[in-house]
Amino acid sequence: MDKYIIITTLCDKEEIANRITDTLLEKRLVAGSQLSKVRSKYWWNNELEECDEYKLEFRTKESLFAEIESEIKKIHDYETAEISYSEIKGASKDFLDWIDEETK
Repeated sequence: MDKYIIITTLCDKEEIANRITDTLLEKRLVAGSQLSKVRSKYWWNNELEECDEYKLEFRTKESLFAEIESEIKKIHDYETAEISYSEIKGASKDFLDWIDEETK
């Protein structure tokens, strides 16, 4: 049985965030997404960085992760983009049915 997941990635440009979202929705790889602006701090090339980013979260199925990761990498402009997921646990049957209905 397929697991249900939330995939997370971050972008520094709203245009790229929207292109990723639109592509994944149009290809029916995700049922829905959320976009929020966040402040990030992280190490990069031995320097402490700080910037505004757009956090994207997608509701989907684990079996689609590899295809989603590939689509994100085609659009993303980061050298090393976070593309991670966590399993959805304790969700309502209606919510999980919605994910099934809206994804391929």
